[in-house]
Amino acid sequence: MKPCKLSLNYAGYCTAKASHAVKGDAPTDIRFRALFGLIQHPELGWILFDTGYTRRFYEATRSFPNKIYALMTKVFIEEKHEIKAQLQQAGISPDEVQHIIVSHFHADHIGGLKDFPNAQYYCSRAAWQQVAGISATTAFSKGILKALIPDDFSERVRFVEDIAPQQTDDILGQVHDLFHDDSIQVFHVPGHAAGQIGIKMATGKQTYLLVADACWDKRAYEALALPHPIVKLFFHSWKDYKQSISTLKKYHEAHPDHRILPTHCVASTDAFVSDTLYLDAL
Repeated sequence: MKPCKLSLNYAGYCTAKASHAVKGDAPTDIRFRALFGLIQHPELGWILFDTGYTRRFYEATRSFPNKIYALMTKVFIEEKHEIKAQLQQAGISPDEVQHIIVSHFHADHIGGLKDFPNAQYYCSRAAWQQVAGISATTAFSKGILKALIPDDFSERVRFVEDIAPQQTDDILGQVHDLFHDDSIQVFHVPGHAAGQIGIKMATGKQTYLLVADACWDKRAYEALALPHPIVKLFFHSWKDYKQSISTLKKYHEAHPDHRILPTHCVASTDAFVSDTLYLDAL
């Protein structure tokens, strides 16, 4: 693959029960940190994979019915931890970010979209169709807060299936060469959310798969450890979810040296996250 640079960090977190993430774990509270990826492409410049939480979450859930979302999911985010502030601290203006890959439309992945006025958005057609077709009053039941989505999103979005050459990977199945240069491959990991995507990329040191919420814990792709069945209430497709983690398990077994990074699995991500955005570490 064409190498890029990568930095990973968190933009806020929510709390959840460990027993929900992996069936059989203790029912203690754990932090689901909102991972984002900052990629530096040698020609295209700054690219983001998801944007984490912002304080807009609090405003978006101030009233019912969206307030139900906040009551069920306790969110913690400070201004200094928002993606915009982290980029500015690193000397990067949000205006410089030209490309944002949206894995799916849950609040912990799109909270910062409005901070990047010059960015082109990329997602799957299925993911956006769900957002566009669901009412604002029921969207929260699918983890979607429409107030977090820029008003001109539909004008600035490109669907990976339409713009990126399609290839076939023996394990991942259908993949898309997003920028036509083998720098970022987009693959499909549906189940947790409609049309969810992940990306495969390489730095000069390592190959990474950022898999969003294809699973919440690395034990899912290591040993097919499933979440508690109660989460089926919030998943788009339990069948697709199980297929996605089965695919990741096969990939992990075939490529044990590649790093699979679920957004909320700190056992996977903590070793690759630094307090400041640093592009030469990974």
